[in-house]
Amino acid sequence: MEKRLFSVLAKINKAILPSFTKRRLDLSKASKLQLLIFGWRLYVTKKALG
Repeated sequence: MEKRLFSVLAKINKAILPSFTKRRLDLSKASKLQLLIFGWRLYVTKKALG
């Protein structure tokens, strides 16, 4: 159940949120909002796969 929820969230994230790795964003120069989005996407992806 939880894994399915995170899989759906990962698909929504992919459709809505920007991909900073494709934009080759330098994380040392990223804003707080960009870091928050990056961290959220990473968390959801890890939960969906694990």
